[in-house]
Amino acid sequence: TVKELVGNFILVFRALLSNSLFPELQSAIGVGSAFEGWSPHEEDVIYSVLVPMKPPRWHSFHLELCNAGAMQARNFCIRVEQECTCMREQLVGDMLCFLHHPEEELRRNQNTSLLRTLCTGSYLDVHKTARWFHQLVKAAWAALPQVTSCRLKMMPFNRSCKFQVTQADQKRLIIEIMSGVQQGDSDVFVTSQSTEAIFTPSTMWTESCAVAEAKFFSHITRQAPRDTFHLKCLQLYSRILVGTGFSDYTLKTVVMHLLTTIPLSSWSRREFVMRMQDIMRYLRSCLEEKRLDHFFLGNENVPKEIILPPAFQTAKPLNLFQRLAQDPDMHAEALHEFNELQDR
Repeated sequence: TVKELVGNFILVFRALLSNSLFPELQSAIGVGSAFEGWSPHEEDVIYSVLVPMKPPRWHSFHLELCNAGAMQARNFCIRVEQECTCMREQLVGDMLCFLHHPEEELRRNQNTSLLRTLCTGSYLDVHKTARWFHQLVKAAWAALPQVTSCRLKMMPFNRSCKFQVTQADQKRLIIEIMSGVQQGDSDVFVTSQSTEAIFTPSTMWTESCAVAEAKFFSHITRQAPRDTFHLKCLQLYSRILVGTGFSDYTLKTVVMHLLTTIPLSSWSRREFVMRMQDIMRYLRSCLEEKRLDHFFLGNENVPKEIILPPAFQTAKPLNLFQRLAQDPDMHAEALHEFNELQDR
């Protein structure tokens, strides 16, 4: 239902933006636990979709690395460049050159500029882009077939656009539209995804493996026998984790590693308890060693169909538990919480 609804939105967005100089919107990609099949809170799930953006005509996007720190938290700025259109101006005469006409003349004669509307300086702005999607959703709703049987409620936005659709049977769907730019032809994007940082500049976009993760779980589903229970393991443990310091992402990373080391035929309903114990053993081992490797960085077990940037393929394995290795008190607290987790 969500895929159909968002697909209809994208079609209307494209019609509204035809012949404009705004980003070209690609087909939405479902990401996160809801689309991977293991959402821990089925009654209150948020369906997150990523809408990749490509530069409009006579523009280009350039990704600039903002911080050279740990690769799990790399951030980028997206610089927007305009191209010279003098030749088109001479031949067709339907527009002024972005680069060679005064700003005031361009403002009077051109359509709304991408740089003026969605950018701060020369850089794409996350908050302005979220507001733009917010406005697009409101404008497109009346043209959707769902308008006769559903109600739309827009929700507060910051780095992404969120809205609620209430169906005729009163079932509510909360949908989050994130925007992003693809890194080359890979399955890694820089996105508007929220970060853990207290303050993130509006021109900073976060590197995300969410599409690669969704693609990984689709790959496993195609390869695994029909009664494979890996998603139920994830769902159950994600509920047990509530109230602890362990994140769903830590759990997902552990399970992804185990899915590439334990044969898929061993994830059947019959061996459910053993796999649950394997997850706990793996997590305990990582805590004791103060090391949990990022799944996509320097991992030779990543399925070949997942396309990673060259920097990922050649990187050394990245420790997601680096903070535990650096902070003895944090490590002791994590071990204490793990013992509580075992009791649960």
